[in-house]
Amino acid sequence: MESNSEQTNPAVASDEAGGELKSMPMPDLLTKLGSSPDGLSQDEAQKRLSQYGPNEIEEKKTNALLKFLSYFWGPIPWMIEAAVVLSAVAQHWPDFFIILTRLVANAVVGFWEEHQAGNAIEALKATLAIKAQVKRAGEWISPAARELVPGDVIHLRLGDIVPADARLLEGDPIEVDQSALTGESLPVTRQSGDAVFSGSIIRTGEIDALVYATGANTYFGKTAQLVQGAQTASHFQRAVLKIGNYLIILAVALVTVIIAVALFRGDPMLTTLQFALVLTVAAIPVAMPTVLSVTMAVGARLLAKKEAIVTRLAAIEELAGVDILCSDKTGTLTQNKLTLGDPFSIDGMSPEQLILNAALASRADNQDTIDLAVLGGLQDDQALKDYQALHFMPFDPVHKRTEATVKGADGKQFKVTKGAPQVILELSANADEVTSAVNKAVDEFAARGFRSLGVARADGGGAWQFIGVLPMFDPPREQAKSTIATARQMGLSVKMVTGDALAIASETSNKLGLGGNILDASGFGDTKHDETAQLADSIEHADGFAQVFPAHKFHIIDVLQQRGHIVGMTGDGVNDAPALKKADCGIAVSGATDAARAAADIVLMTPGLTVIIDAIKESRKIFQRMNSYAIYRIAETLRVLLFRTLAILVFNFYPLTAVMIVMLALLNDGAILSIAYDNVHYKDKPEAWNMRMVLGVATVLASSDPSLRLVCFTSANVFITSIMRTSRR
Repeated sequence: MESNSEQTNPAVASDEAGGELKSMPMPDLLTKLGSSPDGLSQDEAQKRLSQYGPNEIEEKKTNALLKFLSYFWGPIPWMIEAAVVLSAVAQHWPDFFIILTRLVANAVVGFWEEHQAGNAIEALKATLAIKAQVKRAGEWISPAARELVPGDVIHLRLGDIVPADARLLEGDPIEVDQSALTGESLPVTRQSGDAVFSGSIIRTGEIDALVYATGANTYFGKTAQLVQGAQTASHFQRAVLKIGNYLIILAVALVTVIIAVALFRGDPMLTTLQFALVLTVAAIPVAMPTVLSVTMAVGARLLAKKEAIVTRLAAIEELAGVDILCSDKTGTLTQNKLTLGDPFSIDGMSPEQLILNAALASRADNQDTIDLAVLGGLQDDQALKDYQALHFMPFDPVHKRTEATVKGADGKQFKVTKGAPQVILELSANADEVTSAVNKAVDEFAARGFRSLGVARADGGGAWQFIGVLPMFDPPREQAKSTIATARQMGLSVKMVTGDALAIASETSNKLGLGGNILDASGFGDTKHDETAQLADSIEHADGFAQVFPAHKFHIIDVLQQRGHIVGMTGDGVNDAPALKKADCGIAVSGATDAARAAADIVLMTPGLTVIIDAIKESRKIFQRMNSYAIYRIAETLRVLLFRTLAILVFNFYPLTAVMIVMLALLNDGAILSIAYDNVHYKDKPEAWNMRMVLGVATVLASSDPSLRLVCFTSANVFITSIMRTSRR
């Protein structure tokens, strides 16, 4: 079919992928996209491809040269550059080359470290489908998935990665694994007319679908855009900038005083420039970023021993200051493994017998999540060996149940089935007698966030008899509750974040002792706009969040950061990548996807929350070492500045050259590197740079230096002597 692209605008429409096109009636959608069940013609597909671009994530590339040059921009680089210029003006070439080498070396090291960092966008790209089955002009072809356009008809089958956001056409229901996108722990059933998202996986069934969004307009693409837009300045970088600004202001003030005195004395301008050079170099904490980085690198090795791999050194300092930890539920707070709860039985059947009948309708080799949960509920591993399965019907989205024909140890045959309770009730001859009790039990389980599984049995050739309901849930990790209590003692607030329903989130939160104030993230509305003060307060004081999508996670962290909190975020899926990138400290948990690992600052190799708390304790120790060094380094710099200034003002004497000052700083820092191994104790509260305290203590220490006091005493003595001589005259 040749469509009129002038009358339709698929790309504009696909910008609304989360709204109108996802719910529009299928006939209207076909009309809006200018398509039909036979697909687009090749010519029309090519037009749309050239007009709307390929079905892939477009990564914003940064010019490598401009990125390298950016390392020469900032307060500390400016100070070093000023020293380089002054060295050239004064024709002090040894000073010129030494300082210039230091400047370039700092830039090269910083550029190389960032260049080596993991690329979150590339990891996201790797999870997308490579090929797709597409119907063009009524014929099926297999082009690259990047060539898909809105309006294409595609075929989806077992094991396929969905190549673009699409709506299902006529056909049987399918099961879709969206766990990497939405965080839902189990596959979901999708029927004709429902939407499936790019990057999800077909688990059962096959069906045709109509593409309505491609590339950056897909649900998956928007996730990638959030990753690219997530930039959070390190508190470590801000602290270094504040220290640099403080020293710049002090250096400028002292240089101004010296220039004024030099002009008053009539000193040569070249001599004044030489002093300005030396004073500028003295004001530069040359090795401070390097020593702090070494301190963090030593800490990173310690964290690695605790199964926490640091991918960005500054994250150690951020982790020490985290006061809110947004933790993914599935796999971090819970075991990510369905477990049976206390069963509901009919007519006095024992729970063990009920689970045994359900287990006979299960197969371990299918690796089905529900089957494994039921088999795991057997108290006796050998309970099934006396039974022989004659026939097994696996679960499918149409029948919504499994069924097995079994021969017992006595040679008698019977059938067992398990599945959705309402489906099993419809089969059962005793449905009228048990429906009320079963519905009540299912509702009670649902209120607690449990999934229910109905079980029935038919002996011989008799009718099906409903025998009970099995509740299933994802249990909390054994040490999760105590770990959360420990976190609170350390001044850390833990908030649970999950894509599961509100009832499941509330039940899990209460079991973990987090509290019952769980917000439904689906009510957040348009997260692109500023939230109300009431919503921001709700987010700040919530114990957790349910039905959370990627944009919601990103938004939650943004609100908390605007409220002055330093936020840590754990995650494992593609859906977590934007929030991991946005958080002050993103933590990819054990078993995380490549996309989550690439976006995270710290990657955990051991499951659970305990390793995170251990990492926070270690990071707080590292922070105290960094804080001690910063005070020492600033005090040393101030001491040299003040000593030099007083020496030139009082004695008109230059005691140190620029090279001497640089060497003095480097040699001092070489000795103080041992502070990276200093024995310290962590505080039971989040750490933060208190620049008033750091600069204040450093200034007091510098002012109390004996050599400086000697110069001050000598200066006062010279001043008093000159006054006495003047009075005698």
